[in-house]
Amino acid sequence: MEKLWGGRFQEKSDKWIDDFGASISFDQQMAKEDLAGSLAHVAMLSKCGIIPASEAAEITAGLKILQEKLALGELEFSTVNEDIHLNIEKLLHEEIGPVAGKLHTARSRNDQVATDMHLYLKQAVAEIIQSLKHLRVVLVQKAELHVETIMPGYTHLQHAQPLSFAHHLLAYFGMFTRDLERLEESVKRIDISPLGSAALAGTTFPIDRAYSAELLGFSAVYENSLDGVSDRDFIIEFLSNSSILMMHLSRFCEELILWTSHEFQFVELTDAFSTGSSIMPQKKNPDMAELIRGKTGRVYGNLFGMLTVLKGLPLAYNKDLQEDKEGMFDTLETVQTSLDIFAGMIETMKINTEIMEESTQKDFSNATELADYLAKKSVPFREAHEIVGKLVLACTQKGIYLQDISLNHYKEINSLIEEDIYDVLSSKTAVKKRNSYGGTGFDQIRVALTNAKKTL
Repeated sequence: MEKLWGGRFQEKSDKWIDDFGASISFDQQMAKEDLAGSLAHVAMLSKCGIIPASEAAEITAGLKILQEKLALGELEFSTVNEDIHLNIEKLLHEEIGPVAGKLHTARSRNDQVATDMHLYLKQAVAEIIQSLKHLRVVLVQKAELHVETIMPGYTHLQHAQPLSFAHHLLAYFGMFTRDLERLEESVKRIDISPLGSAALAGTTFPIDRAYSAELLGFSAVYENSLDGVSDRDFIIEFLSNSSILMMHLSRFCEELILWTSHEFQFVELTDAFSTGSSIMPQKKNPDMAELIRGKTGRVYGNLFGMLTVLKGLPLAYNKDLQEDKEGMFDTLETVQTSLDIFAGMIETMKINTEIMEESTQKDFSNATELADYLAKKSVPFREAHEIVGKLVLACTQKGIYLQDISLNHYKEINSLIEEDIYDVLSSKTAVKKRNSYGGTGFDQIRVALTNAKKTL
């Protein structure tokens, strides 16, 4: 079969070489966008008088037939025609004959592929944004149920200070809100039309780029044709934003994996998001959380792969840019699925509130409360810190906790210590009193929830 660009070539390449150079195995995912771009382009050619209206109508009818066949799964693509653009052109030729060749007037595959990717990514990012919004709703709903659920807060994965579980959830709400803002902000750089940039230098035909951009729903056009065909910043930005988002998901998944362990038992995932063992009957593994954690590295790899492809490319188009698609497609699928799985895990997981709270009563996460108590009795905080540190050491040696120390012993340390010290050392009191703005105090969390609902 003759190649559509084969006029100056005398020899035919071997099939295995064609297969290596072809991208149709993956860029056929953009068939819908390629047809949409072609419809806009032929409408523009007709409007500008570049091809007769009758021929434009014939081409348009043929493209719409291909759209119908695509929807029915009836289009067959071939590696002989390399990519989605040449495959569509060949299929159009089979439908309407030689007039199909006029569709490629005043455009190149270089601006075609860039247009397809802008269209594809714009729609896909919109879907990810919706999934991210749903996850934020799930987090707020779960947080509302657990404002007064107490859990240990950690630094260095050691018990630090008690927290409200809602406060912990809302920390991730903040992260996912920033992820959402990054994605929404990036849309304006995706929503630009390269169509009409042609191969690299524009075209001698009197085209109307603004018109084709308008038909495709783009908000702007590239001001520079070289930039239009060679820019992949919008993909890098998406991959970067996705890497940050996946990192946030992965951190939370790591905590879920810890919390579901026998040592923690803070939460239990439903059977739908767990798997068993082929040899150990008792196992209930948090495999979905582990997979999301693992797939985060995959998304990072796609980002670094794209950066590496681009780092040495001169302007304008180079065949290296064919490597821009698979990583983008893979990241889109990975992020979308991960968000949906993760939202399901959070929405359905069981919280073992009693175990969570109990874990804050047999530790020294209330040590700061005692130091603050002494400081409020006019003991310099550094001195209070040292006093409490020595008390903790003594307690660990005796196998007791700060709330187990007698009032008489406390008074020997400082005569101003009163009976209220035991209420102060209560983990629930410790959480309740942390009412500085953004703190874990119950009143602050309720304010945070009100603010979160406003942003939803």
